[in-house]
This record gives sequence, C-alpha cells and structure tokens, in this order.
Amino acid sequence: MHDLLKTSIGFLSVELKKLNGYDNVNYLVETDSGKYIFKTYPFTSETFDLVQVETEFLHALQKRFHGRIPEPVPFEDGNYVKLIESGGQKLVGRLLTFLDGAFLGDLNPSKADYHALGILLAELDQELGKQKSYLIQSRKWEWDIQYLELVHKFLEDIPSGKDRNAVRFFFLQFEENVRPHLSGLRKSFIYNDANEWNVLFRENKDLALIDFGDLAYAPLIQELAVAMTYAAYDKDNYLEWGVEVLKGYQSVIPLEEKELEALYYLIAARLCASVCNSAHARITDPENSYTSVSEENAWKMLYGWLKINPIEAENRFREAAGLAKKMALSLEDSLIYRNQYLSSILSVSYSKPIKMERAAFQYMYDVYGNTFLDAYNNIPHVGHSHPKVVEAGQRQMARLNTNTRYLYDILPEYAEKLLAKFPSSLNRVFFVNSGSAASDLAIRMAKWHTQREGIAVVEHGYHGNTQISIDISDYKFNNPKGQGQKDYILKVPIPDAYRGKYTGEGEKSGIAYAKDAKGLINNFQMPIAAFIAEPIVGCGGQIPLAPGYLREVYAAVRANGGLCISDEVQTGFGRVGDCFWGFEQHAVVPDMVILGKPMGNGHPMGAVVCTQEVAESFEKGVEFFSSFGGNPVSCAIGLSVLEVMEEEGLQENANMVGNYYKSLFHELQKKHTCIGDVRGSGLFLGVDLVKPGTKEEDPLLAKIIKNKLRENYILISTDGPKDSVLKTKPPLIFSRENALQVVEEMDGILKDFPC
Repeated sequence: MHDLLKTSIGFLSVELKKLNGYDNVNYLVETDSGKYIFKTYPFTSETFDLVQVETEFLHALQKRFHGRIPEPVPFEDGNYVKLIESGGQKLVGRLLTFLDGAFLGDLNPSKADYHALGILLAELDQELGKQKSYLIQSRKWEWDIQYLELVHKFLEDIPSGKDRNAVRFFFLQFEENVRPHLSGLRKSFIYNDANEWNVLFRENKDLALIDFGDLAYAPLIQELAVAMTYAAYDKDNYLEWGVEVLKGYQSVIPLEEKELEALYYLIAARLCASVCNSAHARITDPENSYTSVSEENAWKMLYGWLKINPIEAENRFREAAGLAKKMALSLEDSLIYRNQYLSSILSVSYSKPIKMERAAFQYMYDVYGNTFLDAYNNIPHVGHSHPKVVEAGQRQMARLNTNTRYLYDILPEYAEKLLAKFPSSLNRVFFVNSGSAASDLAIRMAKWHTQREGIAVVEHGYHGNTQISIDISDYKFNNPKGQGQKDYILKVPIPDAYRGKYTGEGEKSGIAYAKDAKGLINNFQMPIAAFIAEPIVGCGGQIPLAPGYLREVYAAVRANGGLCISDEVQTGFGRVGDCFWGFEQHAVVPDMVILGKPMGNGHPMGAVVCTQEVAESFEKGVEFFSSFGGNPVSCAIGLSVLEVMEEEGLQENANMVGNYYKSLFHELQKKHTCIGDVRGSGLFLGVDLVKPGTKEEDPLLAKIIKNKLRENYILISTDGPKDSVLKTKPPLIFSRENALQVVEEMDGILKDFPC
C-alpha cells in the first residue's frame, strides 16, 4: 500500500494505520502533505460502480458542506476510484480527505448537539434529493431498513430463542404497520448511517459526517429512524433523546403525519437490522470487533422499546413536529358505547377500567399511550402477540381450516407432541375450543365410563361457564346469586394448610383433609363417577392442595370405582415451574386431564386427555364431534406454543423467576404484618392479605392495592372467597426485573398503611 500511494498519488512519505471497518478495510494515511483516509473494498463490478456514485455525490455536496464531509482526492491519473491488487487480491481503492474531530461515541453529547445533528441531516437530505443515480435507486441490501426482509435470513444466527422472538415480533409489526404504507412515504437519497462513530464534533463546534457508504434511496423518514436510534440507544430515556434529532430535522424539512406514524416501527426495524447483522457477522467474521460495537446497546434498546406504547411514541413525535396528539374516545364514552350493546353482567376490571389497544409479550398498551406491565393474565402463556404463535395461525389460516372429519397431518402431529408431555397412561386426546367445553366433556365421559352420576368437587373450585361446568364449580353454584348445589354433587372441604381446619406444613394436614374427604365420598348418597380438582385452587385464593392430599383422595375415589380428573386449565403447561403439570407436584397420575387457556396463547382451545380405557369406553356411545376442536389453525397454534416453550426455556424461566418472585413476597411479608400468607409455585402465586395480628381476610386492602398498582401501570388482580388474595399469574416470559418492579411498587403502597 505504501508504494501504491507513493506512485499513484505522488506522496513523498507515507505512514499507514489500519482502521476498523464493517465490510471493508480502511487506513489512516499520514504523509508529508497531511492526513488522508484510504478506503479499500473487495472488488466486484457493482462495488466499483457504487464507489464511483458515492464519489460523485461527495463532489456534488462539497459546495454546501465542504469541510463537514470527506472530499475525494484524485489519483495521479485523474481518477478518483481505482482497481488495485494487494496480496493477489483485487480491490477497489480510493482516497478521501481526513476530517479532524472527536467521535460522538467518545463524548457526552448534549441535547443541543443532537438537535444540531437533526438540522445537519435535513440540510444534507435537501442536497441529496437533487442528485440522480439509478444504481442506488435499484440497490437492495441489508442496511436499508425498507428491505427489512433481507435480514430475516440472519435470524437463526442469534443464539437466544428469547432474543430471536423479540426480533420476530418487530418483524411482524413492520409488516403490519410499515410495509402497507411504504409506497405512500416520501422517498429521496439519504445518508442512512448517522451513528455515533460516523458523526464528528469539530473544534469549531460544527458537526461533520464521514462514511457515505450506506447511501440509500429510501423513505425520507428512514434518515430520522436511523439517527434517532443511535442518538438514544445508549441512554435511559429513549424518546427524550431521540426527539431532539427529530426537532432539528423538522425545523428544516417539515414531517408528514404518515411518516410519524411509521417512525416507531422504523426505529425498531433499525435495531432488528443491527442485531441480525451483528449476529451474522460474528459467525462469518469473528475477529472483527467493529461489527458488534453497537450490539449491546441495540439489544438493550430493543427490549426497552417494547416497554414504550407505540401511541405514546407517535404522540411524542407529533408534539416535537408541532402536530396535535392523536385523540381517543374517553373511558366514560367507551363504557357508554359498550353498554349500548352488551350486558352489564360482563364486568370490567379495576375501579378505573382500561381501554386496551395492543400488547407485546408481558406488556399491554392502552389507547391513551400508557404501557402496563401484565402480572395478571395467564392466558397469553408465552406472551401477548407472540410472533411465532401469530405467524403459525396466519400461515395455517391462509392454507387450510376445516374440521376433524377430514384427514390432515397437523392434527395427529400436535396430538403426538402434546401427549408426549404426559405420563404414558394418558395417551388419548379429545380437542374442544375452551376449558369450559373440556370440563363439560370430561364429566360426560366420566359418567358414561362409570355409569354413575355422582361428582365430587373441591370447595371454591371453578371449572368453566357451561351448565355442567357451573354445576361442578362451588365458586359459581355457592355464590349468593348462584343456582345452588345439585343433588349429584358432593363438595369436599378445600385442603387449605393456612386458614383451614388442619394447618401446618408437610403432609400431616393434607392427609387429615384427605381422611375427611374419604369419609364423605364413602358415605355419599350416590356412587361417585369422578373427583375433579385443580392442583392449585385459583378462586379459592391461589391455594395449593396440601401435600399428600391428592394421593390419598385419588386412592379412595378409585377404590370406589370412580375416575380422577385434574383441571390443568390454569396450572398446566409449565406454569408451576418445577413440573409441566400441576398434578406432577403431587406425585399422582389422574385418569383424565382438562386443558384450556394457555394451550393457544389466547386462541380458543381446550382438550380432554385421558387413558385409552376411558377413550375406548366413550367410543361405544354417541359420536363425539366439535366443529372447532382440533381444527388445523388451532393445531398449528398449539404446536407453536409448545415450540416456543422449548425454544425459550419458559418452564425453566417460570421456575427461576417464580422462586425469585416468591422470595421477594416473603421479604415483603416480613416488613408488613398485613401479609398473612404467600403461596403457590412458579408463576402462579397468591398473597393473602389479612388484618394485622389475625388471619381475618382484608378485601378492602386487596382492592386498594390492586387499583393503586393499576394507577402505577401494573396489572394484578384479586381472588379468594372474600376477594382478599392478590393473584399474579403473568405470561411465562416474565423477568426478574418485572417481578422486582411489582414487589417494589407494592411495598411503596403498603408503607401508607399501618401494617
């Protein structure tokens, strides 16, 4: 290179220092006449032509930006771009002036500096808009985020399943919220790479830009998306810093509403492009540290971006651009509208209801721009709007959706994967479309198999909303407004080791409760067809069945010729952490299992899993058919839920985070005597609130805490016979940080109460 520069440029002395580069090799050249940058690229005819165009653009920009952008330096033959050979390799080479200054990445820029950057980029885009290049207009590559699909192929290079799916989520949001509107966005030539290592702060306080290799013909708003990303991604308040660039840009080039509507998703897309390209570069060029220089900050911001409601982001952008915020129908008017058509028997949560718009993983977004941490909803099991689940449903819906009267392989495929999670004796499955329908079917099957009518249920249990489900749900039939207990129902006391008849840890209380239940079963007025119980009784106040209880009761039921049914609608699919199914915590195997809620991550699904003996018995009766149970779309979604759980290790996460979460509640219990009990396992926990010094329930305090947490944008709910137990059953993606946030907020609320 020394000799080349001496002969081609005419330098008398040359000193070279190799610099970092993404996909090319650059050198700092110190000569007798000053400093320069020598850039080399692996030769292709396209690269040669692109470097020529970039050079032409730099020439055209010199009149307005001389000294603030590099200037091409000709070789002795008058050309600015040269084909050279080095070490037997063909390279494209060119020389640029060296710009003095400090990189923003080495400084602590002020908001005024980012405002100035916005102005510089807008002024630059004004000049770039006057240029022409069909080559750049036709170029499609991985750093031009309008072509985000080009980085999809790098997704599997990201080692973490959780990280991959965070990127998938924003891929999906891009397709929904940007792709349909791309053709309507203003396009121009843009700089496209205003990161902290391409922006210089010069001695005269001006900003300068280097490296024009990412020039693109793209939506004008993409310029801001890139610049705002790098202005914010190493900060704590992303919007606060990003909008400073927007304000500067807007002062030169006023922005349009439809551009601001896309900006949140374009910023997310840039982060996705960054982490995907970094992951790929780590595999293809592991020695090049420059390729991952921004990766840590990009991941941090990507997850931070999930916490920002897109409506809040857009309104901040609109405000910075001098536009009015988007308005939504008020809560009061929304309730009036709802009640025009729906019965008031459909209750809403919280004293101040929430009008939701979108959700992502463990976050929910209302229409007013607020983000809520969801520590409550157990139905979106692997996370709200999980991209793999959404995509699975979309793909299958576009291909085939029918019923089980036809043959399609995804039905037995899903059945096989689901049954593999059960003990070998539970090897038949009947698909329906809700947990309630599953409860109804299970009771029907049990009665048919045993030719008996009696059903033993647990106090405070809840199993669904069909008539049979209500009949077997003490939570419903024993309500003051309920239908009362039917004569074929036997109710046994809930084995509550905290507040019940027999208390204390270990199996002593469980066996005592079981002994009482046996006596009731043996002496019931009619033979028992089945005993049904949840391993943790949710409506009872998140009460785990006392140790040893199920083992003894199951034995008594079977001795009397009945079947044992485990309702896993809430406890199943790894929620309890240490086991995949709640019954496994009790070292028992039921004859039938009811599934629902988490199966489809919000898509309506349910199932009854049973032994071959029970299934064969049922086959002798009237044909069973469910219009929607086991349809191809449901099977595809169900499969994706199992795949996500495996890919992201969500049962393990439920166990790890759940143990931590529970330990935080135990620490809180030591500080506040109004916490009587902390119970449950994994991400299925209950905090029993009492009047200090007693075990008397305190429903008023529970209601206050629930609603104050809602005011602090945390969703939690209450349960129990007196609604005095705080329940938290979040999506299994819930993190230690999320758990700490909930408990710290609760601690702050409790400090205002004498407990």
